[in-house]
Amino acid sequence: MTAATAAGGDAGGLRRFIPPLRAAVDARVFEHPLFAGVRGFADLLAGPGWPTVSALDSRLALPGLQLVEQDAALLADGLHYESRIAQGRLATRADNWHDLFNALVWASLLPLKRALNRQQCRHIAAMAPGQRNRAQAALTQFDETGVVVRVRDPSVLAAWDAHHWRALFAPSRWQGGDVSVVAVFGHALMEQALLPGRLLVGKCVVVQGDDEAACIDTVARAIDEGRVLGDPLQLRPLPLAGIPGWHEVQDAAFYGNADYFRPLRVGRQYPSPLLPTPIF
Repeated sequence: MTAATAAGGDAGGLRRFIPPLRAAVDARVFEHPLFAGVRGFADLLAGPGWPTVSALDSRLALPGLQLVEQDAALLADGLHYESRIAQGRLATRADNWHDLFNALVWASLLPLKRALNRQQCRHIAAMAPGQRNRAQAALTQFDETGVVVRVRDPSVLAAWDAHHWRALFAPSRWQGGDVSVVAVFGHALMEQALLPGRLLVGKCVVVQGDDEAACIDTVARAIDEGRVLGDPLQLRPLPLAGIPGWHEVQDAAFYGNADYFRPLRVGRQYPSPLLPTPIF
């Protein structure tokens, strides 16, 4: 799958990204907060050599899903990538950062990945061969560049809705817990973050509440029920380098970069945040 655009506060297109060679990646890059969700796999990320697909499959032991090497023989089955997953096989390229991160997200955020695959398969079944709808585009964007964000203070949303970036990224908001990144879901973001300093943009689904632990289940259920990701425009762009502590220099000139911290487009509106799903 194709890596996502690196910059632009409201950019929606995908374009090719060529990651660095494994030997060229400094292991310190994985200390960045963007990689927090996959730090438990440090040996797979920073070891001297690539894990084989079979070794990765054994290590992750995903329930009901086998990692299989993507080669000509596998692709000869003619199945759609998502349909093959639904049948229990995750096509994975050997020695490939993008697919390694994808596998690690499957291991760390399984409910979200499962929900995304089920919804993709529903749309595939409803569409003519070779055609895609806007919901499929939204699901793919979230898969590649998705971030789950929790907000507690509604005023955070007012600033975000208006693209008042300096107000949204006020350190007190993030340090005080009014807003937080629950999970970086997009594996393309991780791949691009291998090059430090890139100005990456996450495409966010937002949950409003106090409990971070419930956020993933809330988003997974909303995806399954088709209440989110019906259109790419429903995703909130978040310039990740603006989060306090996520970029080396965050001075006034940095936040004044309108090519990255883009103004709101005329007429652009975002959906209300999800509310945590009650557990009975």
